[in-house]
Amino acid sequence: MAGPAIRAWEISRALSEEHDVRLVTFGRCTRDGVGFRAARTTVEAFREDVAASDVVIVQGFVFNAFAWLQECPQVLVVDLYDPFQLETLEVDRFKPAAERERALAFALGELRDQLRRGDFFLCASRRQRDLWFGHLSAAGRINPDTYDADPSLASLLSIVPFGTSEQAPSPQRHAIKGATPGIGPDDKVVLWGGGVYNWFDPLTLVRAVDRVRARVPEVRLYFLGMKHPNPDVPEMAVASRCRDLADELGLTGTHVFFNEEWVPYESRADYLMDADVGVSCHFPHVETEFSFRTRILDYLWAGLPIVSTEGDGFADLVRQRGLGRAVPAEDVDALAEALGDLLTDSAAADAARAAVAQTAREFTWPVVLAPLVEFCRAPRRAADAHRLTTTDPAAPVPVVVPQVGRLRALRSDAGAVWRHLRAGGLRQVVAKVRWRLARRR
Repeated sequence: MAGPAIRAWEISRALSEEHDVRLVTFGRCTRDGVGFRAARTTVEAFREDVAASDVVIVQGFVFNAFAWLQECPQVLVVDLYDPFQLETLEVDRFKPAAERERALAFALGELRDQLRRGDFFLCASRRQRDLWFGHLSAAGRINPDTYDADPSLASLLSIVPFGTSEQAPSPQRHAIKGATPGIGPDDKVVLWGGGVYNWFDPLTLVRAVDRVRARVPEVRLYFLGMKHPNPDVPEMAVASRCRDLADELGLTGTHVFFNEEWVPYESRADYLMDADVGVSCHFPHVETEFSFRTRILDYLWAGLPIVSTEGDGFADLVRQRGLGRAVPAEDVDALAEALGDLLTDSAAADAARAAVAQTAREFTWPVVLAPLVEFCRAPRRAADAHRLTTTDPAAPVPVVVPQVGRLRALRSDAGAVWRHLRAGGLRQVVAKVRWRLARRR
């Protein structure tokens, strides 16, 4: 499972302790739920799934296919931990302009519908909260109803990050060291713990490893997941370029290794516990600014020192807590130095591991899911839900504006005419009247 599926799984597991939970997907489902039911659904059956529920939690692209969700009476929780409208800019970056425009319009349409209908929203960080407050405000959802119900707006939007297991990793075997041809039991493994997507920067990492090998000959870079488990997610351009660069530098099979299959969720500890350092590299753009790198949570869970590119919220945490090293984006020298230091300086690595272990406790699933668990104990429609009943779905949630008395309006207009007459004469008055009439068309 990739990040969104893992998150849905863990949310279902946490809520199943107090509620009857059913997790449905339109993709293939071969796992049995743990305390909850997990099943594949169909377009036809999804409406029945929703109708049989009191609370519905959605994430990703849903409303574009099921417009009737706008009218359903169920309490609707919208998980916004993945800002897909920004992600779309990178996913489709190398496609024709017209195709990119269509993809963005599709994403924005989905987002508009989610923001309009949701009763409770989840985000992953304080940075994301700022982003979504802006979107909610523009959508008319920050209004007297929602503000008076809770001036903090925490009852409308809460921070619910990605989490880690309460249980320590329990590896069953060595999946990398001594198990992958070219990687010995005593080699130093740098783990890229997830997929390779266009918004990541594996190329700088490969170049850095090319330099580190002179200082640490036993360094081995291992890419954990080159093939996404969702068949609808194609291999991205940067993954192909990463393979080409490793070949060009003569590193493939000696210092750089690619795992072509996606690792089963329950087996990931076998790989994580074979690593010495976890790494996350990305570019300095807006997707990075508001991202929440789920692979970092696995590094925390496994107690790995972390090397991360600057620019996202986790890089700030790495620097502030001493979890490893945060380096400038696309800086090969700085990245090589950080990796080399953590692979050769045992005291620095041990200090990072201790800080990681302390921080990991703050990100266990029971801790991070607390706002959602609390909401589901007493679910309710949003304070402004009554505004949604008679409005065009394409419009923002209406703002109720009291009517100004006729006499007061006439006085206001007369005062405006007098001011414009004094400032610019009759010509300015005529221009202002034309401007106001044009606005009403």
